[in-house]
Amino acid sequence: MIGARLKQARLLAGLTLGELADKLREYDFKITKQALSKYEREKSHPSAQFLLTASRVLDVPSTYFLHQSTKSVEWLAFRCRKRLSKKERNKIKAYASDIAELQIELRELLYPNFNTTLPSVAVSTVEDAEIAAEHLRSEWKVGDRPLDNLVQTAEDHDIVVVSWEDKTGLFDGLSARLDDRPITVINTNVPADRQRLSLAHEIGHLVLDVGKDSTQEETLAFRFAAALLVPEDHAFHELGRKRYYLDWNELESLKRKYGMSMSAWVRRAHDLEIINDSTYASMNRYLRSNSWHKDEPGNYLGDEEPIQLKQMAHRAVAEGLMSPDRISLVSSHILDSRVEQEETGGYPSATELLEMEEEERDFWMSKMFDLAEDMEFEVFEILGEDEL
Repeated sequence: MIGARLKQARLLAGLTLGELADKLREYDFKITKQALSKYEREKSHPSAQFLLTASRVLDVPSTYFLHQSTKSVEWLAFRCRKRLSKKERNKIKAYASDIAELQIELRELLYPNFNTTLPSVAVSTVEDAEIAAEHLRSEWKVGDRPLDNLVQTAEDHDIVVVSWEDKTGLFDGLSARLDDRPITVINTNVPADRQRLSLAHEIGHLVLDVGKDSTQEETLAFRFAAALLVPEDHAFHELGRKRYYLDWNELESLKRKYGMSMSAWVRRAHDLEIINDSTYASMNRYLRSNSWHKDEPGNYLGDEEPIQLKQMAHRAVAEGLMSPDRISLVSSHILDSRVEQEETGGYPSATELLEMEEEERDFWMSKMFDLAEDMEFEVFEILGEDEL
């Protein structure tokens, strides 16, 4: 247990065994990378002093190493440039594992009877992918309208959406399952329209069953993503059945309406044979000549920030169902600072307690006793009347 958590914290910090050993020596704790490897493989057990020092080096609470993970991750698709290092990939996976485990734990705690509504659809052609997107929209009961907030729509249907701010410019998205619960990771360091397409793409990897032939998986996932954001009938309605040219101002307006980039609209028009190969190639050349494949004009103004984790964490703490310490094991940024202040200073006064109904008073007293267990108190001598 400790070994796995030590490895998780090391990967999350983006360190190799050798680098961790070097940093520990900076704190006057001498250890070899071979000894660290034995700790991680549970071949030997670390001392309490080591765990305290490692917690400072890896910037995690010392109790982080004692938390026992009960869930296993199955990684499905990792979309990134080849230049993204293995160290950075492991860092993203470690962070996603911790966040997803906490989020699923909170969901099971707060919504024990909630069942996921993410189907699995066998596909082999792009037409199958289009139908799968229509099927998911039907399952989610969102009709064929533009999806105002894809992140919250996904979260409402039990998909864990983890945000990762990629500073390398090399990471696109990641999908996984944690005990059969769907997990997605999106890069929040890109415009909202790109986040939406990436999320839809990762949902595609979770929904589409391509069987043993994985050569077309990325193509099918992209077709699914575009169809999820812009259903076929909507594309024909907006663009017409046959075009020889698409106006860029027109595409910018559609980008604002549907939250799908202009370049993805060009690809969508080509996939549906609205424009021919020559027009598609010409428009892509124009995109690249203006560097619009990196930074397009116009912005989709929708909000695509994952909020479910924070909302559930605040509720669980407020109801006394989970301690702030458990949440802080994963990240100190999940609970807002003002909520942490309320945890220590927002309790009712003695007068307010006396005015409460018995059940409500018992609830607050229980929370106060729980808080007092972790507090340090000054010791004062009791003075008699003569001394006063």
